[in-house]
Amino acid sequence: MTVKDPTSRMLDFEPATRQVAQLLDGVTDDRLSGPTPCEKYAVHHLLAHLVGLTAAFRDAAKKELGPTTGTDPGAALPVLDDDWRTRLPQQLDELAAAWSDPDAWQGTTQAGGVTLTGSVAGRVALNEIVVHGWDLARSTGQAYTVDAASLQSSYELLEPTDDGAGGDGIFATPVEVPEDAPLLDRVVGRAGRDPAWSAE
Repeated sequence: MTVKDPTSRMLDFEPATRQVAQLLDGVTDDRLSGPTPCEKYAVHHLLAHLVGLTAAFRDAAKKELGPTTGTDPGAALPVLDDDWRTRLPQQLDELAAAWSDPDAWQGTTQAGGVTLTGSVAGRVALNEIVVHGWDLARSTGQAYTVDAASLQSSYELLEPTDDGAGGDGIFATPVEVPEDAPLLDRVVGRAGRDPAWSAE
């Protein structure tokens, strides 16, 4: 996987992770089996994926490589553990804290079994939070806002490549969205989502 790194600046994860954490209270048990914009995922799969990726990219930031960073997230459908309501908010906080360290953005690391520079890994991690946060909000009928810096980073990261894949295949084939649409809509479109998608 080759990912463009349009900027070398550090990014603040806290606004995006806080927004996703705020969505969790609105995820009632009856929503867990509902659909999501991720074709193969129900809400419980999406939450399990968020649990896994927050651990993986937290450890990638710390360069603590092992099972969390070396496992391909697409190898099997993720399983949601019973403690997710306490574990996921904690890991979102830990993720933001880990990427607030300048050393996280230096050198190389690993996530999903793929070796990446720290700078690229940070942008991929933030993008995962932004896009999957939108997925979760849409799947559970909640409002979703994202800070401008996080949105811009995702938009640049997901710029289509010559073969038309957003971010070199990070997500699904991009969905065409008008250039004058809100930036969040253009981001999720580049991530292969229809901005009009609804669980209802």
